[in-house]
Amino acid sequence: MARTAILSDYWRSSASYRVRIALNLLDIPTTLKPVNLLSGDHRSDGYLAQNPQGLLPTLEIDGKVLTQSLAIIEYLHATTDGSSLLPGDIDGQYRVRQLSYAIAMEIHPVCNLSVAQHVLDLTGGGNDTRAEWMRHFIQKGLATFEELLQTSEGPFCFGAHPSMADCCLIPQLYNADRWGADISGFRRIGEAADAAQEMKAFQDAHPDAVGAPPG
Repeated sequence: MARTAILSDYWRSSASYRVRIALNLLDIPTTLKPVNLLSGDHRSDGYLAQNPQGLLPTLEIDGKVLTQSLAIIEYLHATTDGSSLLPGDIDGQYRVRQLSYAIAMEIHPVCNLSVAQHVLDLTGGGNDTRAEWMRHFIQKGLATFEELLQTSEGPFCFGAHPSMADCCLIPQLYNADRWGADISGFRRIGEAADAAQEMKAFQDAHPDAVGAPPG
């Protein structure tokens, strides 16, 4: 029986976007099940029964319900023949995890919309404050990521093939563009982004290709 997946997904969710890329790279047929964050679908009883954290994404595959984007990507890598989302050697695996975590565990949490909203609630700031918060932390985090990439051969984040690190980088660059962060001076990031964006797997996972949910 062909392997298929159902992804509970929000089009602009960075974590969902990462998993969409990974599923595309591994050629796993996937049905997207939109969960509208703006209307609170992620807080419904039905969704919380699947994912008690109320976060996105949630992946149904192989008779399992999986949560947490990087854990999902590592599961997909481990269970898919021929996957190169992680290298075969321990040093390469460390390196890809280092790069992935630098985005998913350092930049992403502080730029989560719920965190930014709490800052606005505490300070009384408005949309300009939110945008400045996002730009500050995205630019700072990607500047550090650029430094980390200096010792990686390209064109991707780690060598000649896209890895979990590229699955993390491209959604973060989408957010950088969305919030007006200046990343024009980041040469290696630009090279990795150019290489990734030439691939259909990345193009098809882009939020504009997925589209906003109705309502």
